[in-house]
Amino acid sequence: MGERSFRMRLMCRYEAPDNSIGELEVETFEEGEWRELKLGTLTPGFLVFAYAVFTCQHLYFRTNCAERELSLESAQGRIDLHTTEDWDLTRLRVHFDANLKSGTASPSDIDYIIGRMRQCPVSRNMREPSDNQTTLNLR
Repeated sequence: MGERSFRMRLMCRYEAPDNSIGELEVETFEEGEWRELKLGTLTPGFLVFAYAVFTCQHLYFRTNCAERELSLESAQGRIDLHTTEDWDLTRLRVHFDANLKSGTASPSDIDYIIGRMRQCPVSRNMREPSDNQTTLNLR
């Protein structure tokens, strides 16, 4: 079987001042195409886990932007998660591109937000893979 790969992306619009979610779409890459993520009782457990990591990262991204007085208009995010054949996590890459409604993000703001994202409860309770990267682009 070999390596397993899980990819998701989200598109979100926010409401000020706390960056609460106004609209959210999440898709997963399956069989060569993007499809709407539909969680249910038949959703594979590891896909639910990947979504838990992604949604936790998103929560910490948007709330810590608000803490830094960065009001978000919209964002696109993606997660790329890989495991071995035995389900050991080998890669975790999370990225958000966001349009700011107000505020200007400094490099120290970016570092702070990324640091906080890595403290989300799901991330803290999993083994960190050697290939682990979190990036943000706020404009």
